[in-house]
Amino acid sequence: MVILYTFISEEKHRYFLDRYLNSFPEDFKQDILKYRRWQDAQLSLLGRVLLFQGLKSRYHIDEVYIERTPDNKPYLKGQPLHFNISHSKELVVCAIAEFPIGIDVEFIDPKINYLDFQFQMTEQEFLKIDRSEDQIGDFFSYWTRKESVMKAHGGGMMIPLDSFEIVNDECVIESKKFFTKNIFIDESYQSCIASDNKNLKNVVPFFIASEI
Repeated sequence: MVILYTFISEEKHRYFLDRYLNSFPEDFKQDILKYRRWQDAQLSLLGRVLLFQGLKSRYHIDEVYIERTPDNKPYLKGQPLHFNISHSKELVVCAIAEFPIGIDVEFIDPKINYLDFQFQMTEQEFLKIDRSEDQIGDFFSYWTRKESVMKAHGGGMMIPLDSFEIVNDECVIESKKFFTKNIFIDESYQSCIASDNKNLKNVVPFFIASEI
């Protein structure tokens, strides 16, 4: 497994567009150009750039086609690899693995009020956060684990956050077991990966800080 990451930059935005945009299919180019905020455009663009960099540098794949499942989850056509992209604030990450993978990163915002999200938690999850000495940290740990599992599952927002509970880095959704693993990328962000493949527990990801 490889995890690539980078940070967006407003001063390099035009450079990124000029360097990378024309190398992608027309529909993806149009999606990028529709964004009104440079941050959104750059996060989406660089997520795809990281994917292609990882495929080329670690798996020696120069050309790939991305299609979507009925649940709208993108996948690599004709390749035995899986990927997932996440971004928050200024950080964008891409995980590539030999098995289905979900990744989530969240900026640790000290102004967050975890009580606003109580309705999305199970009773035990809320009590753990509410009684914690680090309520903000535990909230974002809870959130990234839940999000990474939902992304690994592929069902997206169709799965209520309070419909499953992660205990000892394991949970079950629709009779399928999922596993989670916290990872460290940057001290200002919480990060987690998830998969229905038990090998996730033993995998040591290879991290690449891409300078794009």
